[in-house]
Amino acid sequence: MRLKNKVAIVTGGSRDIGRAVSLQLAAQGAKIVINYLSNVDNANETLNQIKAQGGEAIIVKGDVTKSADVAQLVEESRKAFGDQIDILVNVAGGMVARKPTLELDEDFWDTVMNLNLKSVYLASKAVIPYMTSGGSIINLSSLAGRDGGGPGASAYAAAKGGVMTYTRSLAKELGPKNIRVNAVLPGMIATTFHDTFSKPEVRVNVANATLLKREGQASEVADLIVYLASDESSYITGTNIDINGGLNFS
Repeated sequence: MRLKNKVAIVTGGSRDIGRAVSLQLAAQGAKIVINYLSNVDNANETLNQIKAQGGEAIIVKGDVTKSADVAQLVEESRKAFGDQIDILVNVAGGMVARKPTLELDEDFWDTVMNLNLKSVYLASKAVIPYMTSGGSIINLSSLAGRDGGGPGASAYAAAKGGVMTYTRSLAKELGPKNIRVNAVLPGMIATTFHDTFSKPEVRVNVANATLLKREGQASEVADLIVYLASDESSYITGTNIDINGGLNFS
């Protein structure tokens, strides 16, 4: 129980990587605030799984691209579990659609940037006042942030690159308070993201290009995030850690 009695907010915590993170943080003793945008059934399923394993959690609906919703998310955490927030995992994000640059309009660009980058800024800013020494922020970037992504992913890749840089900047700001900030950069992980945006033959080719010859699992990303949330990683901050089966060594 490495995280016993810690309080963790997980944005986008109701499905896929977010669900795996919520479950594994809870299994280590953390009290979980599961943020979701619209699918309450997914959120309740994650909540029920945590309770079934003896954990504590609440679900909070909210659009983390909006400051008022993020403020409400933090307020619900405080009501349920007290004023201290020990862990923030910024999972919420997405590609929205694949569009080459000439088909990108300004509204689409802003939507992708807000979902993937502004959300990290808003959630971090709202949580930091309630974090004390030993706190940990973990952001979800992507291999796309390193290599530019696949066809039609320029806006998404740019946003995830921004997450990497913001992670470093925030680590510098918060280091003197002993609050650590890191990011994880998943490659091809078997989630609904790739069910939606990646063709089956592309997934097979990418999996075969990894050194381990397979896709990753959401639980494997969650394992890394639990480590970064725990005191076992107490001297790690400002890093962007790849988890891609050896597909990229950057």
